[in-house]
Amino acid sequence: MPTSTVPVPVPDISMSLALSLINASVAPVLLLDGELEVVAASQSFLEDFDIDPNAIPGCRLADLGAGEWNVPQLWSLLRATAYGKADIRAYEMDLVLADRPPKHLIFHARRLSPGPDQGVRLLLTITDVTIPRAKDRQKDELIRQNALLYQEVQHRVANSLQIIASVLMQGVRTVGSDESRSHLRDAHQRILSVAAVQRHLAGSTTGDVELRAYFTDLCRSIGDSMIRDHNQLALTVSVDDSIASSGMSVSLGLIVTELVINGLKHAFPDDRNGDIVVDYHARGDGWILSVTDNGVGMPSGSQTVKPGLGTGIIQALAGQLGARVELADARPGTRVSIICLP
Repeated sequence: MPTSTVPVPVPDISMSLALSLINASVAPVLLLDGELEVVAASQSFLEDFDIDPNAIPGCRLADLGAGEWNVPQLWSLLRATAYGKADIRAYEMDLVLADRPPKHLIFHARRLSPGPDQGVRLLLTITDVTIPRAKDRQKDELIRQNALLYQEVQHRVANSLQIIASVLMQGVRTVGSDESRSHLRDAHQRILSVAAVQRHLAGSTTGDVELRAYFTDLCRSIGDSMIRDHNQLALTVSVDDSIASSGMSVSLGLIVTELVINGLKHAFPDDRNGDIVVDYHARGDGWILSVTDNGVGMPSGSQTVKPGLGTGIIQALAGQLGARVELADARPGTRVSIICLP
């Protein structure tokens, strides 16, 4: 294929270097004059954009091809750059082709210092980023679809948990044994604690849970189903701005559920008045979760949490979180702390 460089005298060193660069370039490069006529074009430009080399000498950029290069905004920017009034760095545009898909291009233009017998010269480099941009769009669309699918799954799981909780609650009303009702009610609350996490995850774009809102929602649900007189028993939440992953949130929620249920069952016999406080605060790289009541307190001589299903759940969940369980006399009442410190 014949060379595209126009054989004109080039006394200026910078012009000679520019023409040498264009001849050697494997990327699309143009040398334009002040009127945006093509002085020289690299072989890659001719091949990439299907330009006839014989059409190059004396042809304006806007007249190349079938007129697809006649883009007023690009034309204006190049004219301004040629006369030192603007600078093109990474200007992006779509080049609309008549018989092929459009190309997404990035333009860089630099004004060359003219020699004494030379007019204005403009070096224009072109990068075709059609494929990378298409891949980026595909990736963004995939991320968007996955996010929608994730939220849909969260909604469906939350709805399913609510149905299970409702079925358990119907069992509470129909079984005759007090012990069976108690077990069903406990299972109902455990399901609600997981459902609360799912509701918060459904509204999250990151898969993380804001613990203050989550614990508040969870304790409100427990209180509504287990506290008959809110003037007699109060359940309050004190949580900082911590955010936790979905897995950690489920474990923390189940721990809170077990401890609050245990406090409501055992800390206030004979219709005593009282308070239960759920507290969570970060401590450097660790955290402390505590549930404190001002009820009757631990039996005399007791040093550990009374063994049972709830105790086993708490110990297992704390172990999964790398935390330890501490039981203390709150004077009055009891404080159970789940401590995870480095």
